[in-house]
Amino acid sequence: MPNKAITARQRQQVRAKAGGCCEYCRSQEAFATERFSVDHIIPRAKGGQTELANLAYACLGCNGYKYTHTQAIDPATAEFAPLFHPRQQQWADHFAWSADLTQIIGLTPTGRATVQTLRMNRESLINLRKLLLLIDKHPPA
Repeated sequence: MPNKAITARQRQQVRAKAGGCCEYCRSQEAFATERFSVDHIIPRAKGGQTELANLAYACLGCNGYKYTHTQAIDPATAEFAPLFHPRQQQWADHFAWSADLTQIIGLTPTGRATVQTLRMNRESLINLRKLLLLIDKHPPA
């Protein structure tokens, strides 16, 4: 089957599954300045298909930093690790919030490589998380 464009229905299904949050950094679309995108977890350039099992909801930052990466160096071991796959893995198995809830901590090689590669603790995200904490809107459910 040829690789086709993401349909409006697929976008709606992916957004609903994600609960309106980036499936990587857990940013909430309701507080974003830009519309979120649907990411090919395995990029089309690497043979990934446009099917629900390979699509994730992503903020523009995470999607842009992920680009075509499927693996990256784990900063703790200096070895390659696969990036987080939202359709095959559970977020809480690879990530946790810091004590003050402003940063994402990678718990596994996959988590650490993903946090670093996608820059999931970018200054703008930390600032947004701090503000959302003040109004009880972070972390997302």
